[in-house]
Amino acid sequence: MPTFNKIGVGIIGAAFVLLLSGCGFFQGERASQQVEQPNDATYVEEGMLSEGPEENGEIIEVDQQNVEMVQRELYLIDQNGYVVPQMLQLPKTKEVAKQALEYLVQNGPIMEELPNGFRAVLPAGTQVLGLNMEEGTLVADFSTEFTEYAPEDEQRIVQSLTWTLTQFDNIDRVQIRINGHEQPYMPVNGTPINDGLSRADGINFDHGDVVDVQNSKAMTLYFLAQNGEDMYYVPITRRVEKANNNVEAVVAELIEGPAYDSKLLSEFHPDLSLVEKPKNDEGTVTLNFNEVLLGSLQGTAVSEHLLKSLVLSLTEQEGIEQVALQVNGDSLLHNNEGEEISEPVSRPEAVNTGSF
Repeated sequence: MPTFNKIGVGIIGAAFVLLLSGCGFFQGERASQQVEQPNDATYVEEGMLSEGPEENGEIIEVDQQNVEMVQRELYLIDQNGYVVPQMLQLPKTKEVAKQALEYLVQNGPIMEELPNGFRAVLPAGTQVLGLNMEEGTLVADFSTEFTEYAPEDEQRIVQSLTWTLTQFDNIDRVQIRINGHEQPYMPVNGTPINDGLSRADGINFDHGDVVDVQNSKAMTLYFLAQNGEDMYYVPITRRVEKANNNVEAVVAELIEGPAYDSKLLSEFHPDLSLVEKPKNDEGTVTLNFNEVLLGSLQGTAVSEHLLKSLVLSLTEQEGIEQVALQVNGDSLLHNNEGEEISEPVSRPEAVNTGSF
């Protein structure tokens, strides 16, 4: 099944490669990897909390010359300070959650895999002392090196841990311990974490013009960033007025674009608009735009980056699984390669994964 990847391009206006084959375009669901049991725990039903070869409750040693590689999504810090998902090839292991955390440590095994312009988030020397599952909450116990981070990285660490670990289906929340001690607050700037962390807490915050938190809601949008010739997608959580319809609000915020000083990019033209209210049919949202949507190839095609930003942003909303596009009621559209876009588009398994 195709996956959604990091795109190498020269400039935003260049023609992008879009491999769409009906509803097969970057289809997928939240990664279904599983979490390992801590060393002092008893293994439970197969597939619930472990993955990989096992014998008498212990991991079987794997021949390193023939180790199987799997893809894992890690949230790293880019050159602009954003927490960004990157799909990397890691050795297959039973202890998937522990491995993901270990690959977030600076100067650790991640160093040979880091994409250009990215860095790991956890302080060098941080060790994962144990993991334990408690009704959908993963409790991660770290060594004291965990506390040795710069104050400006505190929110980035919280977001990276949360979004990296909740990619696994059985993890909804994350709690942090240090040397076995519960942490009501993060150790440097005092961010409250006692109730646990979830994706609902947001990532890469942009509060925009909304100051009334009680009468606003958080939405996660995806904008573009560029590093040399590489393009990738950055999730941004922005607060919008509660009165707005969720789908219409997402579209409006994407058209508004990223903050002027954000160093992020967008292909949404300010004259783009919906010509009728969105329709939601059992998880498939249909969006009927004006002709401005056809902004690529002399106004005859839908931009790859625009489509991906739409799908990623809208499928962050609960109950939305696919996005179908129309232009003035016409659902037979084309991409930059002249290929038809006639079927709804699903969310990818991962966001930034290299080339198609």
